[in-house]
Amino acid sequence: MNKHSELAAHIARHVASTGMVDTAISRLSLFRADEPTHPLPAVYDASLCLIAQGSKRVSLADQSLTYDAEHYLLVSLDLPLVGHVTQASPEAPYLCAKIDIDQSTLADLIIQEGESAPKASLPPLAVYRSDEDLVDAVCRLVRLLDRPEAVPALAPLIEREILYRLLTGPHGATLRYMAVADSHLSQVRRAIDTIRSAFDQRLRIDDIAAAAGMSPSSLHEHFKAVTRMTPLEYQKQLRLQEARRLMLSEGANAGSAGFAVGYDSPSQFSREYSRLFGAPPRQDLIRLKTCANILTPL
Repeated sequence: MNKHSELAAHIARHVASTGMVDTAISRLSLFRADEPTHPLPAVYDASLCLIAQGSKRVSLADQSLTYDAEHYLLVSLDLPLVGHVTQASPEAPYLCAKIDIDQSTLADLIIQEGESAPKASLPPLAVYRSDEDLVDAVCRLVRLLDRPEAVPALAPLIEREILYRLLTGPHGATLRYMAVADSHLSQVRRAIDTIRSAFDQRLRIDDIAAAAGMSPSSLHEHFKAVTRMTPLEYQKQLRLQEARRLMLSEGANAGSAGFAVGYDSPSQFSREYSRLFGAPPRQDLIRLKTCANILTPL
């Protein structure tokens, strides 16, 4: 059994039906889909997404990438993407492991290296060919779920190994540059953190820029270069996605969901919701409930 087959077997055992499972390892999530899914907008956390079986397509504005068991997706910043599973069946389901990037561990590894971090020209979203050592490390991390007593001691070590392998791989320059305090990637990451922590509140560009350590004009330029949208457009996506979750998972109606995420006008909420998700809230919820498996953040 090769490493991809072994990883697929472990994921399938822990995710018996379509959906995402948070695991006892806080930064590890597993996902399964038994058929292709519809495109869905979502904010992807900075993470490694490694497919054991099947394939998926993600898009950031006009950039589209496909990854599969031979290629991994690396997201260096929290980015608003549209993703959908393109290859899956009940006999050969889509199976994926997602490992969120621990910024403190990443910074510690870079400090230990003692190398400078030159400005990176690589994109914060990229697909690369998988290597056996990386797949083996992810496989060992997932296998720890069968030994919960070993998770506290061993999971941080394996996660550290995974980050080390990413740092020494083709995307390493971008990860290093992102960790430098005064780099534009790091500043955009701080702006994103600020928006995500208060997405339901009125945010002023000047305040976001100050938190990022940039001028408003520099923030606008570099934020849009990375995310393909302005900071306020990014905030709007966060609001609408949270409103969708409130309606689907907690039974909120459109008016209360819109108000909860910061909308004062129900008509504006409905209009912007339709623009992002392709249908007004009520119609979208009906579609989601009949096709629940399209809710995939991996």
